[in-house]
Amino acid sequence: MMSVAEFDRLSLQGFTVRPAAMADLSAVINLLNTCSLASIGVRQFHEDEIRIIWETPGFSMETDTRIVRSPQGELIGYSDITRLFEPLVHPQIWGQVHPHWECQGIGTALMIWAQRRVREVISRVPEDTRISLMAYSVSNHEPSKTLFESLHMKPVRHRWRMVINLQSSPASPDWPRGIALRNYHHPQDAETVYRIEDEIFRDHWGYVQQPFESGYERWLHHATGRSDFDATLWKLAMDGKEVAGLLRCRPQGDLDPEMGWVSVLGVCRRWRGRGLGLALLQHAFSEFHRRGKKRVGLSVDAENTTGASRLYEKAGMYIEQQYTIYEIELRRGREIATQAIDS
Repeated sequence: MMSVAEFDRLSLQGFTVRPAAMADLSAVINLLNTCSLASIGVRQFHEDEIRIIWETPGFSMETDTRIVRSPQGELIGYSDITRLFEPLVHPQIWGQVHPHWECQGIGTALMIWAQRRVREVISRVPEDTRISLMAYSVSNHEPSKTLFESLHMKPVRHRWRMVINLQSSPASPDWPRGIALRNYHHPQDAETVYRIEDEIFRDHWGYVQQPFESGYERWLHHATGRSDFDATLWKLAMDGKEVAGLLRCRPQGDLDPEMGWVSVLGVCRRWRGRGLGLALLQHAFSEFHRRGKKRVGLSVDAENTTGASRLYEKAGMYIEQQYTIYEIELRRGREIATQAIDS
């Protein structure tokens, strides 16, 4: 593994390594889109994507971001560490290196910086708790795969971006008996939606319970803080006065303005297996078709414990892109993140 001296050699060679600042936002987005064009053929990012991360309550740009500039002043690398909130068990590093500068030690330096940063705060976690650092990339991006494997990171999971083309009117939802869809009212319903999502995601791989106040604050920031937030695309499926499921959508996907995006689709455990998930998905298809969208997309854990990926395939969605999640264990111990559904 690269030593601290080797990490710092970038500065000695004339590179500038420092925390990101808001003034860097446009340059960071340009870098990320250059990398995205090279790896998947499309511009994937706009300023909301990074601004939302940088403005997350509790996130520190000073300690949790790094940018790298070449000796000529060009921005050639960016990285951030997220999920450093309580309980700190599986922080995630993400970043990009300009295609012309790949395989020259910049990505390695950023990964080593991330490990050093996480080790600084490990003492906040009970000693018997397992801690690992996670990262992800497009599965067929060989430079990322080579980098992660060189640092002894192992692939542990895959995510899919799934898509459906809306070439004709989608099928109408067939709602289970007793279920009625109602509109979301902002901000009155926000806490209810957060609590229901938290309940639903307890069954998903990687879920870690957070303290309510801080978890709700971060969720509200990410869910409603984007410039394209549209409360009319949020729905609650009601069984009498109880919430049985929910749907949260955004008016467009990151890759394509002609694509509607399903951010969250969830069914509470008591109502699963009755067709509610499919009905919610078909409602989303119909609404986006009414708004003139040509495609609808979403992201899903490829091995989703609740069977969501099978549901999406049943609805006619296909896998457009696969991402691989890598992990390196920093401390052994008791795993507190969800690994499977409790019986």
